[in-house]
Amino acid sequence: MFVAVVPPESVIEDLDEFLSVRRDAATFRWSTADQLHLTLAFAEHVPDRSLDDAIERLETAAGRRTPFEMSVTGGGAFPNVAEGKVLYAGVETDAGEELDRVAAGAKNALVKAGVEVDGGRFRPHLTVARTGSPTELSNWVRLLDAYRGPAWTVSSFDLVHSRLGEGPRKRPVYETVATFPFGDGPLS
Repeated sequence: MFVAVVPPESVIEDLDEFLSVRRDAATFRWSTADQLHLTLAFAEHVPDRSLDDAIERLETAAGRRTPFEMSVTGGGAFPNVAEGKVLYAGVETDAGEELDRVAAGAKNALVKAGVEVDGGRFRPHLTVARTGSPTELSNWVRLLDAYRGPAWTVSSFDLVHSRLGEGPRKRPVYETVATFPFGDGPLS
């Protein structure tokens, strides 16, 4: 399972359209539109006994947050551009540290519910492709640096169940378990 900000369909369509004419130039494993999201916290396993508590704590954490504007812009690669295995689109917000607080709140909610959370420092991004082996990605990052998608108001996050290998071509299938609205705004 993971907690994520899922951009609205119009934002995903804009990024998908930008990438669609370029995908044939590389044999990467490209993310499909329904897989694009910004992961706030990732847990490989959520015990059944912890799920209800995790949902309650995520609801509380979201209730403490304030909606903010964000846009998808720029790009990068993990672990680095010279030996990239993941190509990603970046995000930008004028809300200062709010996105970091949202991620920390989601992670803390899971931990307090007894869920082991994976990953290191929060680095906001949307994975657009995986390379399979270390690949020089500087041209792709430059291309993404020229992209700026439409802004939207982030006013909630989702708890998502990932069923690995159950989709077409062994891709994961994502199922939203719950959506948690922020305290000062409607769902968008």
